Amino acid sequence: MPKTKNIKYIFVVGGVMSGVGKGITTASIGCILQSYGYNVSAIKIDPYINVDAGTMNPVEHGEVFVTEDGDETDQDIGNYERFLNKNIYRENYMTTGRVYLSVIQKERNLEYDGKCVEVVPHIPLEVIDRIKMAAKKTKAEIMIVEIGGTVGEYQNLLFLEAARMMKFRNPKDVLFVMVSYLPIPSKIGEMKTKPTQHAIRTLNSAGIQPDFVIARSRVNIDEPRREKIALNCNLNKEDVISAPDIESIYEVPLNFEKDRLGERILKKFNLRKRKGDLREWRRMVNTMKNVKKEVNIGIVGKYFATGDFCLADSYISVIEAIKHACIVNKCKPNLHWINTSDVEKNGTNSLQEFDGIIVPQGWGSRGSEGKIKTIQYCRENNVPYFGLCYGMQMAVIEFARNVCGLVNANSEEINPKTPYPVIHIMEEQKKLIAKKQYGGTIRLGGWPCKIIPSTHLEKAYRKKFKGKNLIVSERHRHRYEFNNKFRQVLEEKGLCICGTSPDGKIVEAIEITNHPFYIGTQFHPEYISRPLDPHPLFVEFIQVCLNLKK
Repeated sequence: MPKTKNIKYIFVVGGVMSGVGKGITTASIGCILQSYGYNVSAIKIDPYINVDAGTMNPVEHGEVFVTEDGDETDQDIGNYERFLNKNIYRENYMTTGRVYLSVIQKERNLEYDGKCVEVVPHIPLEVIDRIKMAAKKTKAEIMIVEIGGTVGEYQNLLFLEAARMMKFRNPKDVLFVMVSYLPIPSKIGEMKTKPTQHAIRTLNSAGIQPDFVIARSRVNIDEPRREKIALNCNLNKEDVISAPDIESIYEVPLNFEKDRLGERILKKFNLRKRKGDLREWRRMVNTMKNVKKEVNIGIVGKYFATGDFCLADSYISVIEAIKHACIVNKCKPNLHWINTSDVEKNGTNSLQEFDGIIVPQGWGSRGSEGKIKTIQYCRENNVPYFGLCYGMQMAVIEFARNVCGLVNANSEEINPKTPYPVIHIMEEQKKLIAKKQYGGTIRLGGWPCKIIPSTHLEKAYRKKFKGKNLIVSERHRHRYEFNNKFRQVLEEKGLCICGTSPDGKIVEAIEITNHPFYIGTQFHPEYISRPLDPHPLFVEFIQVCLNLKK
């Protein structure tokens, strides 16, 4: 296919309030344009001072997503990977902290040739350099750049300035999309456009005019409201795109196509469709929407509560991986959130309604005993169990205590003085912690895992991968690991080491082979699951849950 003469850039910004779906909009636009035959990639810009998302509490910011090359990023990078069905790398993620750190390091290295280094223009120029570097690395013909936060926030100004400068230099190669919320006050019952009008004028004050407005609301925008936004905000009414609340995020690209968003973007760039449409994507969504079977999955974790609300975003990759597996198995997932503290206080009676249980990632001691009780319940009652990272470590502790008789076995993370540290800190991490070097220092990114033959783990992977020696790449995010000093006693009592590093030294996965499904992985399979390419472990887990349900 012929390459575009110049790389095209689409900036996605937010109006009125946060959480309206800029990340899904970015991913959906990418999905559409990629289906047209263009090489598309996406960048997330976060306006916080943190160098990356790794040091933030999930309740504070949502899930930390880990890329194949080991960057700890915002959860939107995960959405980009799922919608584009390709890896996104560290060059495609930046924060205010990362940008400032880079500029300061360059100044210290005399890379500015003795100039007075200032916030403007040097910070926006650094942002532009990073955007172009990511486009070059990914060989993107169209790069979509999501700017976090909402227009009018002080934190956004320098990124908007960078976008404005790119538009000024190459006006035909840059477009702006504003995702804005249109409220429908319950006592009024009418969709209101005034907040969006104000948001667009705030964007205008930064020297930017949006080319499209994504009208997020509870229902479809009607013609009078569409015309009002167009008239007051210097837009064609066809460029006001309806984005109502829907059941699944995977319907968003199809909804956008109803208003021909992809074609209108190409027209403004003076580009043509090269091929096809969203046929495969449409087939996947239709399968998801027309299932009749249901499966009840309990997710037992501790990052749910934020005030009076439940923050499922802490485990968004797990949720999506379950959905992907359910599409393959042609069933609908009913997800139930169980706080570990409730299990600690009230026991396991609340777990009896579930067809399968997942204990996802976590840190620290809070809620650990609730997870251990949950895992014991699954092991003793043949309930399908899937432990992810921390969930594997808790399974090892439970088995050591209740099967091997190692009373008070624990993780050094929870009890550094435990007599049986079946989970201990990785050797190279000790020096880092002593120096308080926490950010970006844990085991991160894709690492090879050797699958042991004749295990449930192999059975699941074998359905997707062929070959005698099964070695897969899985992503990690942990500082503690299985302690090999206890390996022999655990194996003798029936704990199967079903996945290891290629040299056999690092335990990557455990299982109980005479259980319907009892698997724990030190890695995070959820990070690489995608709607068009579900992860085999989640597919197998859901399949077993359905079979037992019968």
